[in-house]
Amino acid sequence: MADAKHLNSSRWAFAPAALALVLLALILGGCANDTASGGVQRVEIKGEVFKLELAMDQDSRVQGLSDRDFIAPDGGMLFVFPYEADRTFVMRRCLVPIDIMYLDPKGVVLNTHAMQIEPPGTPEQDLKGYRSEGKSALVIELAGGTVERLGVKKGDQIDLPILELKRRAQ
Repeated sequence: MADAKHLNSSRWAFAPAALALVLLALILGGCANDTASGGVQRVEIKGEVFKLELAMDQDSRVQGLSDRDFIAPDGGMLFVFPYEADRTFVMRRCLVPIDIMYLDPKGVVLNTHAMQIEPPGTPEQDLKGYRSEGKSALVIELAGGTVERLGVKKGDQIDLPILELKRRAQ
């Protein structure tokens, strides 16, 4: 009997440590899905659903869609900044044409641009700047030609969970 009790108590001696490891894995796994960068936001634009990668910290916003040789027809990127400001984007190491939409704080389209590929190795200071026409904290990039195909224009409303996104932005 003493051996059975000892065996049971030994078996349970590691239970708190095992539970702590499981909880730590769940917490870290949860953080991976709620990091400043990463994840996908489904966004409906003119009746079409897009799965936009999230760029929510400085590193992911600078990287953007650089070095990509393909953007899915229903793909793209949603850049979320922690504050509104006049924005300028460039086509740094972008290998495909990209459409950009600048949104105001309520998700209304301020303006759009059809950004064209820059020659490889173009110095940073020589890249064409595509400016917002007002203060923006939300910017959407889609495959080239999408904005024109959908007929997106200044004043269109894009529905997004703006407060949640801005809360997570860094």
